[in-house]
Amino acid sequence: MTVIKPTYRAGMDILLVSDVYFPRVNGVSTSIRVFARNLVRLGHRVTLVAPDYGEADAQRERDGEFGDGFRVLRLPARRIFFDPEDRLFTSAGLRGAFRQLATQHWDVVHVHTPFRAHRLGVKLGRALGMPVVETYHTYFEEYVAHYLPWLPSPLLRLAARALSRKLCHEVDHLIVPTDEMTQVLRGYGVHTPSTVLPTGVDLDEFAGGDGARFRAAHGIPPGQPMLVTVSRLAVEKNIPFLIDVAQRLLDRFPTLLLVIAGEGPDAARLRAKVAQAGLQANVRFVGNLDRRTALLDCYRAADAFVFASPTETQGLVLIEAMALGVPIVSTAVMGTATVLRGAHSALVSTEEVDAFAARVARVLDSPALRATLAAAGPRDAAAWGMDALLPRLMEVYALPARSGAGLPGVASRA
Repeated sequence: MTVIKPTYRAGMDILLVSDVYFPRVNGVSTSIRVFARNLVRLGHRVTLVAPDYGEADAQRERDGEFGDGFRVLRLPARRIFFDPEDRLFTSAGLRGAFRQLATQHWDVVHVHTPFRAHRLGVKLGRALGMPVVETYHTYFEEYVAHYLPWLPSPLLRLAARALSRKLCHEVDHLIVPTDEMTQVLRGYGVHTPSTVLPTGVDLDEFAGGDGARFRAAHGIPPGQPMLVTVSRLAVEKNIPFLIDVAQRLLDRFPTLLLVIAGEGPDAARLRAKVAQAGLQANVRFVGNLDRRTALLDCYRAADAFVFASPTETQGLVLIEAMALGVPIVSTAVMGTATVLRGAHSALVSTEEVDAFAARVARVLDSPALRATLAAAGPRDAAAWGMDALLPRLMEVYALPARSGAGLPGVASRA
């Protein structure tokens, strides 16, 4: 059968706006990078508005990695007292960016975060009459209580729902990573047209890696049972649960090592938990790793990849583990449920220490099971490759701006 590849309108001028990008490491930064890289490959011109983190060398390396087709406009930004990893655009920076960007031609503006980037993107869209697309990356209702613990959780949840509803109604079209998240937004009363479009993985970037090299670099013997998780170190990622699982497995696997790759605001608490439990020999923190080299090696070194975050809108690290052929043991909640539905490379568990530990033990005990799960990983990951997903993004970008978008009561286009 002949496969006819879709044709794309070449040479679009695409404006991406985000309150976060590398060197800040998280899923939103990764999503922007993956889509930008592939848009440039198709011949489009991509401009990204992102914060200036004051890390000139790290920013310069990332900002120039895709050549002349990708330009990053770094705006002045200040630290946020309750979330020091992130930045908030200054008002003066926003005004200057609007004046500069409003004089240029754009085919579409794509907003990736709901804070000041959203304000800038919507203002530009309305001023220039261009469509505004926004990706709902983060399940904020499940996050806010962790970052504002001094306020009542029920009140914060109501506020997150109301704010999400307001912001979603201000744009022409929503991109939502999973069906589960779409249903959440519909439950909020959001009626903006939406497209389910996960973040894809550049499968060619996740085809290497050398597990033996990682083990040698970190003094881990070849036969030592090793689990890996890759995550931002934050409360909502549920990493203490994985530490409890590792501790439960020590009677059966006394040399077990859990490697935690990532950084974040919860690092000190996690290290303290490990120390209090006397697990320093069994849990190792390796920080953020280069996605093009050391991170691939880290994945490959694992006997199993473990994950238990209940707040993911997708769970990109699961797809990365699949692509690299690493057996997976994970819970399946929200976005991770979508990624793992029908997957043959993972064992799914409830969020119970004994149940999760039992599934990990099955993987560690059986070389045959590990081989079966590993072989299925690249096949599972293929469904999340950019070749399968990018045509759907281009269809969204081709949609016209809605007349009256953002006004409550205006009929939505199906």
